[in-house]
Amino acid sequence: MLDPDVIRLAREANIAVVTTVMPDGSLQSAPVWVDADDDHVLVNTELDRQRTRNVLRDPRITALIMAGDGYHLAEVRGKVVDVVRGPEAREHIDTLSRKYTGEPHQQPIGSERVILKIAPDRQRVV
Repeated sequence: MLDPDVIRLAREANIAVVTTVMPDGSLQSAPVWVDADDDHVLVNTELDRQRTRNVLRDPRITALIMAGDGYHLAEVRGKVVDVVRGPEAREHIDTLSRKYTGEPHQQPIGSERVILKIAPDRQRVV
């Protein structure tokens, strides 16, 4: 189960930085929109993105969710336990886009939208 403060930060319009493991063992970080259900941090991305390829090979991931002021944050270290595809992932990107921009998702989709469900091994809220 996620800490309630992690859920709150993820459900607000805060940006997260996710870090995944590259094939050579180096780390790859990228800013993303973020969301949460009661048990998982949710990251909506595309199937052909490097972070997706990384977690399909090695599910370890860290999400650092930062409040707008930069002084409040949540760090969730864990694993991607599910990759949701299809209409649910496509609808979710519109929901996220409305949260962050006020409009449905406008960017062209290059491959397929997916939701990475991150289960926490460790959580920290500051």
